[in-house]
Amino acid sequence: MTRFLFSIILLLWSYHSQANTDTIILKNHLKNITKTPAYRNHQNLTQLNAIADYIKTDFLKYSDSVSFQEYEVDGKMYKNVICSFGTANQQRIIVGAHYDVCGNQEGADDNASGVVGLLELARQLKEKKLNKRIDLVAYTLEEPPYFRTEHMGSYVHAKYLAEHQTNVFGMLSVEMIGYFKDEKKSQEYPLGILSWFYGSKGNYITLVNKFSKGKFARQFSNNFKKTRTISTKKFTGPKALPGIDFSDHLNYWNFGYSALMITDTSFYRNKNYHKKTDKLETLDINRMAKVIDGIYLTLLALSN
Repeated sequence: MTRFLFSIILLLWSYHSQANTDTIILKNHLKNITKTPAYRNHQNLTQLNAIADYIKTDFLKYSDSVSFQEYEVDGKMYKNVICSFGTANQQRIIVGAHYDVCGNQEGADDNASGVVGLLELARQLKEKKLNKRIDLVAYTLEEPPYFRTEHMGSYVHAKYLAEHQTNVFGMLSVEMIGYFKDEKKSQEYPLGILSWFYGSKGNYITLVNKFSKGKFARQFSNNFKKTRTISTKKFTGPKALPGIDFSDHLNYWNFGYSALMITDTSFYRNKNYHKKTDKLETLDINRMAKVIDGIYLTLLALSN
């Protein structure tokens, strides 16, 4: 029994030793994405395309399978950016985050934090042996006025997968992962009674699922909790509950895929949501790094 326990501890240690999210790299990416000449919204197409180019250029450092998925809206071309690993495998996992913002704001938490998470995952996945394909997808047009429309980048991507009968194990939406608060009453909920179960401090990351979540979402949630990289709480509720489908995983649900969202709970915690105050300086980069570590370790566990 002692030898067995030692083997388990050694295995867990070896996994954790592979997680090495670099906070200096994170901060540099955040600066480059948020401190731009114009705001990266749908009206500033030149700036939006510049960010797409930045994402693609960085992806190309780590993978030779990087591409734009272009589509037209109102006479303008918009781009998803896709970076793939383990392309010899048939079944794939999608990890996505949107790079556009709502209106004239920097959008540090919403959602530069998620996009920078993708860039750091790409760095760590380079040359890893996988038995599932992992596609990192940076989406355009998640924000209003295109939210909940067929013009969302994630809708275009999910529809493409469905039309081509792609073998998708599941999808993770990385939506706002950089804002944390340790003060009491810093965390709100769609239903007040939930504070009895989840507490009043905004000091954790949340795995958001719907009922009938599917195999991938269930396995991802369980494995992420086991990484113990950061305080984590799982939430499962009806799709109609406000906020539970407020990101790109919505479109994968609509096409029948198992999907979930990882988030700092957005406007239920971060009062800078969709405001000019959503700046880099408000983020907790150290805890954000721990979230990315957890995602990376979970992807390894599900892909090996």
